[in-house]
Amino acid sequence: MFGKKEIPVYLFTGLLESGKTTCIQEVIEEGNFSDGAKTLFLMCEEGEHEIDDPLLMENRISAVVIEDSDEFTEDACKKLQEKYKPDRIVIEYNGMWDMEELFGEILPENWFVVQTFTTVNAQTYQVYSNNMKPLLMAHFQMSDLVIFNRCADDFDKPSARRSVKAINRRAQVLFEAEDGSVVSNLDETLPYDINAASIFIEDDDFGLWYLDMSEHPERYVGKTITFKGQVYRSRTYPKDAFVPARKAMTCCEDDIAKIGFMCHYPDASQYAADSWVSVTVKVKMQKSRKHEGEFPVLYADSVEPAEPPEEEVVYFG
Repeated sequence: MFGKKEIPVYLFTGLLESGKTTCIQEVIEEGNFSDGAKTLFLMCEEGEHEIDDPLLMENRISAVVIEDSDEFTEDACKKLQEKYKPDRIVIEYNGMWDMEELFGEILPENWFVVQTFTTVNAQTYQVYSNNMKPLLMAHFQMSDLVIFNRCADDFDKPSARRSVKAINRRAQVLFEAEDGSVVSNLDETLPYDINAASIFIEDDDFGLWYLDMSEHPERYVGKTITFKGQVYRSRTYPKDAFVPARKAMTCCEDDIAKIGFMCHYPDASQYAADSWVSVTVKVKMQKSRKHEGEFPVLYADSVEPAEPPEEEVVYFG
């Protein structure tokens, strides 16, 4: 019966002139689609660069242009599958079209996205970030790999990386220089001594610490860490647990959420929800089915009432 065959989808996203087509061509030229299987290439945006027809034919790739978002429907996808009978699908998605609509309404149930690549032109990144941040963040949120290309020497790579990780911690981030070479050994300079036995996190550095510990918790295991947070407690938490959290803006003012790590303290219940505290903790790793592996948990040596920071909201840029 039609529609039962599962078809892998490779999704390429990014705003206009971000290098999507070039990225797809490189993937093809590297031999990733040279196994003889049939590929359907859906082009929802035609940029300055075009992939040569001989390269497509050589790799059994059939290209179809979708010019208008109204044409890109679930029914249209099913008809294309019936016509071309592909073994896999590559989608070059229009950067201005709705990402949530793509995943929630357009892709048929038997089309499953195995990898999402997002390309970003470093030369226009700041302009888009300043003027179209929610749209840009929507791309980051769905991506497995974010590639910043055309990076000049003075491009603020650590800040760009934090912006991605703030919205999607599982995404890998790659930087390419203006000549196309990959920038390796990205050095994220931390504002505190990661090698010290005791670390004090300034109020303005909470976001950077949170991201670094989320990605590299092993750096902090056994260390004593002091920082300020706001008491957050859920009914599902043990009686001795709370989260010393901070409000974080990952995208815009309408997208503020509390972030932090669970903290155990015998007298946790005496601190009211939303009250500000200064905590001195040690980090341990614990296994959890929910987190599919180990994750960091805090154990407090002390919890003291504290004044709110001058800026209560954490930013990652």
